[in-house]
Formats: sequence, structure tokens, C-alpha cells
Amino acid sequence: MNLDKTLKPQLEERRDQHRYRSRRVVESPQSAVIQENGVELLNFCSNDYLGLANHPEVIAALQHGAGQWGVGSGASHLVNGHSEEHHKLEEELAAFTGRERALLFSTGYMANIGVINALVGKGDLVLQDKLNHASLIDGGLLARADFARYPHSDMAHLEKRLQASKHARKLIVTDGVFSMDGDLAALPDMATLAAEYGAWLMVDDAHGFGCLGKEGAGSVELFGLNQHQVPVLVGTLGKAFGTFGAFVAGSEVLIETLIQYSRSYIYTTALPPAVAAATRKSLALLRKNNAKRQHLQQLIVQFRAGCAQLGLALMDSDSPIQPVMVGGDQQALNMARHLHTKGCWVSAIRPPTVPEGTARLRVTFTAEHTPSQVAQLLEAFAYAQTQEQE
Repeated sequence: MNLDKTLKPQLEERRDQHRYRSRRVVESPQSAVIQENGVELLNFCSNDYLGLANHPEVIAALQHGAGQWGVGSGASHLVNGHSEEHHKLEEELAAFTGRERALLFSTGYMANIGVINALVGKGDLVLQDKLNHASLIDGGLLARADFARYPHSDMAHLEKRLQASKHARKLIVTDGVFSMDGDLAALPDMATLAAEYGAWLMVDDAHGFGCLGKEGAGSVELFGLNQHQVPVLVGTLGKAFGTFGAFVAGSEVLIETLIQYSRSYIYTTALPPAVAAATRKSLALLRKNNAKRQHLQQLIVQFRAGCAQLGLALMDSDSPIQPVMVGGDQQALNMARHLHTKGCWVSAIRPPTVPEGTARLRVTFTAEHTPSQVAQLLEAFAYAQTQEQE
């Protein structure tokens, strides 16, 4: 059977559905303004929420780290790849999240898959929100545990699942901030249900860290939940931290369990120590960036008010993720092209990333944006509306 002949019809079908994914080449560092094909565009699709990916102090820390530690880590953490830089970062992340310990993973995807599969197996139960990130869903599917998904933020349905369960171990898994809708999980309610039915609560707060909470420690801090209430806390370092990698924070016993049983931790090369050094600087900057978080919230308020005036449909989100709902896949692509014409880069998100009939323009803000740039984006949306109505 010829490989290309077998696969090509699938690609054609995806093109016909207006769901074909294409990469675009960025010719500049991440910033509020980036360059593509020689053209400068306002960047409204980055997860670099605090603008740290191109921060001079973070760059300097990476350069210094490379000079001290070299480029690669050389091995996995459990061979000889666990450097002093990694260890200090783990200690600082544990203190930042108010947990006993933290453990670095090479990516957020690996962290989520590795944690779920280390904690549950055959005879156990995993319950997940239907809008969870793909890495969480895949982690649940790969585990040999029973797996069920409840309607988005439907606590009554979640409770019914818990009531009916006779499983020895029950793991509730959720995003803290949902990546495509921008809304927050009902974490206090989930923590209450977990305690009542003897379940463990795992929160992936990839999009909450840096943006939410008084100290920027995310949605769990925002709701005032402790290690006992949320025993498994996951975060990525490639978003508000501006670097790369991920971590899991929790008890001493949890972290030691992951070191012993998490295959995606054990069997992969450790992050370069220089990246850990850069992340330590990012964390220090993140912890004192209250002014940037306040500015970010002001931009969100400005955008939502402008969208209301234009009659654009928004999701219920106070986070930097502000999806503008369109519905049709082709319309979403058209709108994105119109925005590009006006100098704004906004991603069109279509199924299967989001449910059928919910294609959208996923607008994201960073603390590097200015009110005038948000105003330009709103003008671009007004233009796109006009073009679609013609």
C-alpha cells in the first residue's frame, strides 16, 4: 500500500472543509509587533502574556547560563542531566506555588501525560471537562483507567459521575483557564466535590500563571486553594514565563512518585540548564509584575467594551484569551485575512480544535500591548465586519 496515495485524500478532505492547518514563518522575536514576509503586524495570537519571551534580562540570563552550563543538558534528570540550575528552579517554583516541591518536565504535553499515567491505571477513574486541553485528554485516554468526560463546567454532571463511582482512585482533571474559551474552571466547587467523594483534583493552570492572582500564581491562588485542596498543580513555562518547559507542584510524596513512575519524566532528556536559568529570571520578574498584570486587565476591559459596541460575540472571559465567536470555518478564515490586511495577526481557530459550529478568532493580549494598538485591532474588526457583509 502506497503511503502517499493513502494519506493524500485525508489532506484533500481537510482542505475542502476549510480546516487545513498551515504554518507561517515569523521573522522577528516575540513582541507586540512581529514581522512576517517582510511586513510588520500587530501580534494578537501569542501566549507570551507578560512580554517576557524577549525581555532583555531573560535573554541575558539565558546567555549567561549557556556560557556557564553549555547548550545541552546531556542526559535525563535521573542519569546526570539534573543540574544545580534545574534544582534551584524547582525549589523556587515550589515556593511560588505554595507547594512542598516542584518537578520540571520538558514540555507541558509530557507533564500532563506523565502525571495522569503515573497516578491512575486499570481499575481507576479519570473524569475530565470536555473542553480540556488535548494533552489532558490524551493523558486520560492513554491511561488504562476508566475515562469519562463531563459537559463543560457542569458540576452537577461531575457529581453524578462521582456518586456512581466505586473506583479505588478517582482523578478529576481540568484546565484552570480554558485555552480556547478563556474562562475559568469552577475550582472551588471542584475542590469541594473532590473532598466529598474522595477524589484527587489535578489542575493544569498553563494560562493562569502570571496573569491571575495577587502574586500572579494563577487561578488556584485567585480562588485561595491550598495543596490539600488541589494536590496536583501543573504549569507551563512557555506562556507567561516566556521560556520553555513545564512543571508539576505538589507534596513531597507526589513528586517522589512522579520521579519513580512518570515515564515522560524518566525517559527524556532534561531541559538545557540555560533555559532553567532564564526561567529563574522570568519567575523573579513575574513575581514583581503587578503593574503589568493591571495593565493587561485594562487592555482586556478596553477590548471587551469595543467589541460590545461593534456587536461582536465574545466568550465569558476575563483572561487575556478573548475569543471572538464566528461560527463558520470559512468565515473565520475570511475574517482572519481581513484583519491581516489591516496589520493584525489573529488566529482563526476551527474544529477539531474547538467543537463543531464554534469557529472563532482567538485574540490574546500581552502586557506589551498599548491602548492604541487595541484600538487599531478594534478598527480592523470593524473593517472585517464590513467586508463580510458586502
